[in-house]
Amino acid sequence: MDKNKNFKKVPEIRFKGFTDDWEERKLGELTTSFSGGTPSAGNSSYYKGDIPFIRSGEINRDKTELFLTEAGLKNSSAKMVSVGDILYALYGATSGEVGISQINGAINQAILAIKPYNGYDSHFIMQWLKLQKQKIIDKYLQGGQGNLSGSIVKDLVLNVPNFEEQQKIGSFFKQLDNTIALHQRKLDLLKEQKKGFLQKMFPKNGAKVPELRFAGFADDWEERKLGNEVLITMGQSPSSDNYTDNPNDYILVQGNADMKNGRVVPRVWTTQVTKQADKDDLILSVRAPVGDIGKTDYEVVIGRGVAALKGNEFIFQLLGKMKQNGYWKKLSTGSTFESINSIDIKETQILLPSDEEQQKIGSFFKQLDNTIVLHQRKLDLLKEQKKGFLQKMFV
Repeated sequence: MDKNKNFKKVPEIRFKGFTDDWEERKLGELTTSFSGGTPSAGNSSYYKGDIPFIRSGEINRDKTELFLTEAGLKNSSAKMVSVGDILYALYGATSGEVGISQINGAINQAILAIKPYNGYDSHFIMQWLKLQKQKIIDKYLQGGQGNLSGSIVKDLVLNVPNFEEQQKIGSFFKQLDNTIALHQRKLDLLKEQKKGFLQKMFPKNGAKVPELRFAGFADDWEERKLGNEVLITMGQSPSSDNYTDNPNDYILVQGNADMKNGRVVPRVWTTQVTKQADKDDLILSVRAPVGDIGKTDYEVVIGRGVAALKGNEFIFQLLGKMKQNGYWKKLSTGSTFESINSIDIKETQILLPSDEEQQKIGSFFKQLDNTIVLHQRKLDLLKEQKKGFLQKMFV
C-alpha cells in the first residue's frame, strides 16, 4: 500500500497501482433503494410461513425470529431482499447500523435495502456507511430523536474510486470482518464453555458433590457461611467534592462501571479515603446490577456500591457462578433499586471442598479466564485496527 496525502480526493492509505482522484457522488446516483412494511399483526395467516422476516436488529444475522407466509408478503408493504444486498437500519436504537444481507427474506419499514448499480461495490459502500454512522446520527438524529429516511440516505455524499479499487477496498474489509467474526465466535464459545464448567464443577442445589470432579477427591463438600470464611468490608462513598481525574490520587471503585472483564479499571480518583480494598481483593457489586464480581490489581477506595472480600480464586469463581445463577437477584431488596447488604453477604450459605480441591478448581478456572482475556484483547485490537483502516482508506 502507498501512503499519499498530497491530494484532497485520495485516501491516506492506498493499494498500489491506483493514482486517480476519487469522484464525489450522491449515494442515490450509485444505488437503487427501497424499504418494506409489516403485515397486520392481527392476521395469523400472515405469519409462521417460510419467508424470513428481517427486522432492524437482525440485519447482520443469518436467521430471524419471525417468518411470513406468501399471503403476508402479498398483502403488505413487506419487500424481498437477496443475499448480498446492503441493509440499513432507519429507526430506533439501531438507526445507522448497516450490514450485508446473509439471507433471502422480507424487510419491514425500519430497514432500507440498498442495491448498487453495475460498477459499484456493495462492500465498499457498506463500509463507508459504517464509517459515517456517527456523523449521520449527529446530523439527522439530534439527541437520538426521530428517524432516518430513504431520501436522507440517497442524498448522502461520498467519494468513490474506480470499480477495481472499490472491490479491493471492499474485499480487504470483508476479510477483516470475517477475522473479527471468527474471533468473536471463539470468544463466545469459550465463555459458554466456562458457564458449563461452572455448573458442573460446583454442586447443584441440594447436592453435596459436583457432577465433574478432579481425580482423587471423594469427600462431601461442607456447608459454611460466607462471612465465616472471608473478611468482608462494605464500601462507603467519599464526598463527591473529593472526586478527581488525577491518577496520582486514590482509585475509587463505585460499582460495575469500574470493572471490565472481571478486573478493576481505574476511571475515577479521590483524595478522600473512606473504606479501602487491598490489591488482589475481590470486589462485589452490592447495588444494581447486584452480584457482579471482579478482582483489583491495585489498592483502592471503595464506594457504597461495592464490597471488598478477602477470598481466594475458588471463592472468586464461586461468586461468579452465584451471579450466573441469579442468586443475588433473588436476595436483593428494594423494588425500584436492587441492592444487598452486609448481612445478606455474610449469611450466604456456601459449600466448600478441601483446600487442595479448592486450589485445583481455582487454578483450572484462572487458566480458562486468562485464555478468555487473551481472546478478548485480540478481538479489541482487531476492532481498533479496523477503525484506523476505515479512517485512512476512505476519503
